[in-house]
Amino acid sequence: MSAENIAFWLITTAMVVAAIQVVTSLNIVRAALSLVIVLAGVAAQYVLLAAEFTAVVQVLVYIGAIIVLFLFGIMLTRARIGREADLDNDQRGAALVVALSMLVLLVLLLRDAFGGERIGAESPTTTAQIGDAIFSTYVIPFELASVLLLAALVGAIVIARKD
Repeated sequence: MSAENIAFWLITTAMVVAAIQVVTSLNIVRAALSLVIVLAGVAAQYVLLAAEFTAVVQVLVYIGAIIVLFLFGIMLTRARIGREADLDNDQRGAALVVALSMLVLLVLLLRDAFGGERIGAESPTTTAQIGDAIFSTYVIPFELASVLLLAALVGAIVIARKD
C-alpha cells in the first residue's frame, strides 16, 4: 500500500467520523465545526488528486465563506448553544431504511451506467481553463449559488430581527 493510499484512507476515516458527528451532534456549533473537518478533508482529497487550485477554492469558499455564513446564521437567529434534548424524533429507523435504499440505488445506477469502464479526466486543468469554464459554461449555476447564499443571509437577518 502506497503512502498516497494510506493518506486517502486516513483522511476518509476522519471525514466519515466528522460527518457522523455533524448529523448526530445535539450542539449546533459543534455540528458546524465538524462540518469544517469534513470540508477540509475534501480539500485534502483534492490535493491527493493533484488539483491544488480546486483545493484552495474549497478552503476559501466552503470553509472560509459557507461556514462563516452558518455561524452568522446561528448567532443571528439566537440559537441556543449547548445540548437540546427536544431535537430528536422517532424517525431513525425510517431514515436508515431510506439512506440504505438510496445507497443501493446509487451503486446500481453507477454500475449500470459505467460498468467496468475507466472514466477519463476531461476536466479543465489550468487556472485559466477553470476560470473560462466557470464564467462561460457554468455561469448560471455559479450565479444561482451566489443568489442562494444571499437569500440565506437575508433570511437569517429577517428571522433575527425583533419587530
